[in-house]
Amino acid sequence: MVGHMKTTVEIADSLLESAKRRAAEEHRTMKELLEEGLRRVLADEEPRKPFKLRHVPPVQGEGLQPGIREGDWETIRDISYGLK
Repeated sequence: MVGHMKTTVEIADSLLESAKRRAAEEHRTMKELLEEGLRRVLADEEPRKPFKLRHVPPVQGEGLQPGIREGDWETIRDISYGLK
C-alpha cells in the first residue's frame, strides 16, 4: 500500500490559478495534477548514459595549403566557399 502525506507548499497565485483551471478543464483533482507534474520533473532527472564519441578515423593529408596560416579562419572559409 502506498502511503500518503499531507504537506503545505507556497505557490505563486497566478500559477495556482492556472493549475486550478487546468485541473477543472481535465476533470482532475489538484492532487492528481501536482503528482503528475512532480513525477515528470523527477523522471527528467534520472541518470542518463554519458555521451560517448564514436571513433572517427584520422583525416589523411599533409596539413594546411601553402599560404594559409593556422587559425586563419577567414581564408579557410573563403576557400571552402570558393571565394578564393
